Amino acid sequence: MSPDTPVATPAGAGAVPAALDRPIPVPEADRGPFAFTRAQLGALAVLVAFLVVSPFWLYPVFLMKLLCFALFACAFNLLIGYVGLLSFGHAAYFGMGGYIAGHAAKVWGLTPELAVIAGAAVAGGLGAAFGWLAIRRSGIYFAMITLALAQMVYFFCVQAPFTGGEDGIQQIPRGRLLGAIGMQDDMAMYWFVAAIFLAGFLLIHRIVHSPFGQVIKAIRENEPRAISLGYRSDDYKLVAFILSATLAGVAGATKALVFGIATLTDVHWSMSGEVVLMTLVGGLGTVFGPVIGAAVVVTMQNYLAEMGAWVTVIQGAIFVACVLAFRRGIVGEIASLLRVRL
Repeated sequence: MSPDTPVATPAGAGAVPAALDRPIPVPEADRGPFAFTRAQLGALAVLVAFLVVSPFWLYPVFLMKLLCFALFACAFNLLIGYVGLLSFGHAAYFGMGGYIAGHAAKVWGLTPELAVIAGAAVAGGLGAAFGWLAIRRSGIYFAMITLALAQMVYFFCVQAPFTGGEDGIQQIPRGRLLGAIGMQDDMAMYWFVAAIFLAGFLLIHRIVHSPFGQVIKAIRENEPRAISLGYRSDDYKLVAFILSATLAGVAGATKALVFGIATLTDVHWSMSGEVVLMTLVGGLGTVFGPVIGAAVVVTMQNYLAEMGAWVTVIQGAIFVACVLAFRRGIVGEIASLLRVRL
């Protein structure tokens, strides 16, 4: 039987989740090439307007950092929010993407776009290898395997000659986009970063609202039921893992070019915890939630930096408040109040 062949649910078989009471369909909200609902189109218009206007009244480097982490959080959300797999090792792909992009730009002399592609390719390859091992387990076992594998990457980066050890890769050149457009000016670099973020964001949304996305959401809700319909759940989870790791590598590579440095901070386990915080604060399983969560966390880090260690305490307090009072996250609660899907 083909996986696309409709399978009727026997009468009296009991209620099943909405995503599973029929073959995995193309979503009803698919009104365009990227399947945005009206509410999401409105939110997207606000986001695009912010991207266009913000560099004229906010520091471009701060905005670029925000966009890099927003893409990182969106990539992580693709895995945990839509497949239901909690990874504690996403810093490995984020940091390795930065290291490879930095090495490619500084030593190999690649242009920025090729450096980002190189970082994304290595992160995707790493995700394929680690995902193949990790998806054989679920729950806390999956999380611990991803954490252990990420720590292996961290210790590799400490010892590998090309990473610079504790010094990292410094003075990474921004280069010339397509060999013609200089990226030394912050505004020029900002538009490059904004384009990468927007492309990654739209790609994630398209993935989530494609037939493939419907399958992974069905696997999240009821994996045995999805398997009974003929879907190879491990294959779908592995592809989602690779996509998430690749996009995390894009975010890390872009960040390395923006700041001209790739360090051990980006592959440390605390970075994996930070992206979990961003996703939960913004709204797990929502399209715009990780963007808002990243904005909240990065803004706190930037404007409360003079408070030193208290920033971590404040972040912890916000996390506790979200868990207790806003379990759906900021965007999830707003969507619930407005009865729309964001």
